[in-house]
Parts: sequence; structure tokens; C-alpha cells
Amino acid sequence: MSDPRRLSGTEPATAVRRDALARLDACREAGVEPCLATVLASDDPGARAFMDRKHDRCAEVGIDTRRVDLPAEAPAERVYRTVEELGADPAVTALFVQVPLPEHVEEAAVRARVPPEKDVDCFAHANVGRLVAGDPRVRPVTSLAVDRLLSAHGVAVAGRDAVVVGRTTVIGTPLAHLLCRRDATVTVCHSRTEELGAKTRSADLLVTAAGTPGLVDGSMVSAGVVVVDVSANRVAEGVVGDVDADSVGETASAMTPVPGGVGPLTMASLLHNVVAVSAPESVSNGLS
Repeated sequence: MSDPRRLSGTEPATAVRRDALARLDACREAGVEPCLATVLASDDPGARAFMDRKHDRCAEVGIDTRRVDLPAEAPAERVYRTVEELGADPAVTALFVQVPLPEHVEEAAVRARVPPEKDVDCFAHANVGRLVAGDPRVRPVTSLAVDRLLSAHGVAVAGRDAVVVGRTTVIGTPLAHLLCRRDATVTVCHSRTEELGAKTRSADLLVTAAGTPGLVDGSMVSAGVVVVDVSANRVAEGVVGDVDADSVGETASAMTPVPGGVGPLTMASLLHNVVAVSAPESVSNGLS
């Protein structure tokens, strides 16, 4: 097979960012100045770098931010109190909590403290419920990015056999719901899945979000598969996805580059959601 079609996220991200900026101007004209607050409770360099990019993208367009970075060993009550205080601050219009959280911090307890109306990544319990019910207040930025990437490149989803590798509550599971809503037949794989290759070879559309470099190689995909690699894993050589691009590229019909695929659209979708949850109804209509 010839080289696979490159599913770049750069151009679609530019369009999403342009739309978000137009609505940001309308938001300001309506007297609302968006402010994104973030909470990170981790010492992981990758998580800190990811948070850096969020704040950098907001700074580029003049969106105010408040950043609270806590050490991984910070007491759970300190994490809960931080989220509560930011959620209650009237100057904060959008709130993001980085996951995974340390083991001693209960994710459910954090979710319960994020106000649904300020939730920028569909993290609050009420918003997760609305997403599953098909009536989302706000969609997770990564699944929003994948949706836009597939649409921008005209990748058919309805009727296809889709396999999602990874079942985290913030990426893998929302992606599975997204593909199901778009009428794909969806299989979700995870660390307990036996014979992963047998599952991935059944896919017409393969989406990986496991955070494991080189997890999927060319022997694990079938001819013509479309591959969307969501992960951005930091290794000594740079940033790589879950997919061994060289070997999978010999078989796939189309695939996302890492970096340059889902990543740019994720950052653009973050700006979209910050404006969406911050704006008054007259501005946010049709944005979520």
C-alpha cells in the first residue's frame, strides 16, 4: 500500500480557533471577560508541559488564567479546597482539573466540587450524565478534537467497526460514546483485554488513547484501516503516540501524525470550550 493519507489537525485547528476568537470578541462586547482556572496535582513533567500549553494558548489570545500547581503528595483536602475556592470565585468563568489525580485523591470527590456551569472539559458529574444521555452541556476537549478531525477530513464513521484502545474517564470512554453516537459499532479495549491485536485487526477505524508508546504495531492492524492516535507520549527521542507509525503506515489508508494530529485541535477546542462556558446565552448559542 502507498503512504497513508495524513490526517493533520493544523488546518482544522485554525478554523476552530478563528471561530472561538470571534465569539470571544462577542463575549467581551457583552461585558464578560473569560478567565480559565486550572488545578494540577502532579509532579509529572508531561502533565506540567501539557498544562503549560493550555496557559500559553490562552495567553496568546488574551484570556486571563489562574494556575494552581500542587505537589503530588499534597493532602487530598487541600486539592478539594482548591477546586472549591476556584469554583466559587466569581471572576473564574471556566475551570479545568488535570487528571489522573494522585491515588489518595478521590476523583469522584473532585468531580463533585466542579460547578457544572464552569466545567470546561465535561468533568462534573452532571455534565458527564448529560453527555451520556446525548444532551451535552459541554463536550470533552479531546473527543471534540477527534470529532472535528474526522469531519474535516471526510472520514466516514457511521456503519464502521471502530476500536478504541484506552478507557479513561476523560478520553477513552467519551471517545467511545462519541463514535457510538455517530453510529459506529464500537469496541473498547483496555489493560485487561486479552489478545489486543485480534481486536485491533477487526477495526475499520482505530482510535488509540492508552498513553503507551508503540503499543500498536503493523501486525495489529488490517489493510485500509484509518488510525487516530490521540496520545502524545514523551520519550527520549521526542513525542510519539501509541502507534508505531512506520509499521502501521505500511497498512493504514489514513492516520494522524504525532505531533500535529489531534494535539492542535485539542488546544483549539479548549479555547472553544472556555468561551462556551463563559459566555452569556446570547453569545454561546450554537457554540457548545
